[in-house]
Amino acid sequence: MRLHRNLCFATVDGLLQIFNEDMYADKVVQQLLKRDKRWGSRDRGFVAETTYDMVRWKRLYAEIANVKEPFNRDEIWRMFAVWATLKGIKLPDWKYFENTPTRKIKGRFDEFSQIRKYRESIPDWMDELGEKELGSDVWTKEIAALNKQAEVVLRVNTLKGNKEELKSELFDLDFDTEELDGYPDALKLKERANVFTTEAFKNGKFEVQDASSQLVAEFLDVKPGMKVVDTCAGAGGKTLHLASLMENKGQIIALDIYANKLNELKRRAKRDGAFNIETRPIESTKVIKKLYDKADRVLIDAPCSGLGVLRRNPDAKWKLKPEFIENIKKTQAEILNTYSRMVKPGGKLVYATCSILPSENQDQVKKFLDSNKEFTLVKDKKVLPSKSGYDGFYMALIEKKNK
Repeated sequence: MRLHRNLCFATVDGLLQIFNEDMYADKVVQQLLKRDKRWGSRDRGFVAETTYDMVRWKRLYAEIANVKEPFNRDEIWRMFAVWATLKGIKLPDWKYFENTPTRKIKGRFDEFSQIRKYRESIPDWMDELGEKELGSDVWTKEIAALNKQAEVVLRVNTLKGNKEELKSELFDLDFDTEELDGYPDALKLKERANVFTTEAFKNGKFEVQDASSQLVAEFLDVKPGMKVVDTCAGAGGKTLHLASLMENKGQIIALDIYANKLNELKRRAKRDGAFNIETRPIESTKVIKKLYDKADRVLIDAPCSGLGVLRRNPDAKWKLKPEFIENIKKTQAEILNTYSRMVKPGGKLVYATCSILPSENQDQVKKFLDSNKEFTLVKDKKVLPSKSGYDGFYMALIEKKNK
């Protein structure tokens, strides 16, 4: 591979924004990709993938380059030289790469690779927390899996067609996909590509949704005609899946504290042909109280640390703080206690997170069941990236006893 100056400059500029200005990597990359209209897909791919790669391995590259935050531009170039050297890319004769100690870089890489927190490029506190909650062996496997690039998985919108039809349509557009055992509505791209420009996407025939995330709506055991409440709906990935599982029959009430996310859900629902969804922003406790004892099914896709989805959000490793996790656990407990009251007798709820920490998952469910005797655990599922190959998730199906 030959390095091109304008692409490298764009990457360095983006990394300065992400590391020093605390901007989100996905937003920065979106901006970078609009920087030069002459760039082809390979150029844009280089900028996006190199930026994410360097964000993912920030600590390791900084240690090897012997630089500390906040990084200045020259220090980012030194980290870039580390990245290129470790990738086996010949460094061009640019002033930024003068006197790069190639052999020393490889030696330091071998040295730091012996220590997990450097090898997997994570903060000390995260390494300690992961080991404490999961044990050294499991945590070592999980953090290694979470540092792999996420694959692109689609969810077929069965309101607009079936898997075979979509597979064929995408194949005609040179997108090769494969089915996944155990994921009835999933198709995985064999090679990463931008599927958002396709007519199939614009016509609502599929959504991009990780395979693990697709398990949650199914776990809720919905049937056409039910009254279902999605309490933390956000932009509605799981809400839309519920609509398709219910064949547009019955009612889905999508709640969220952020009205702008629900507006995005409305737009997506229109594209997907999902018309049994009603959105209600949570502007006061009245919104929730009106639904007490009314729902056949309740989905609580709770706010969490997001430690199960670091593959697609590598900058979260650097933004996340231990105190946030402690605070979010209190929020999870409050949400579970309050939103569970929407379940009618004989109904069910699913508590789900995209975390792999037991303190956010099994421990929360146990505390809830200990203090709410009218509920019983039907089953739960722990999805670990090292075993599934997809995002880390937890989901518990809980039933409310009939009076």
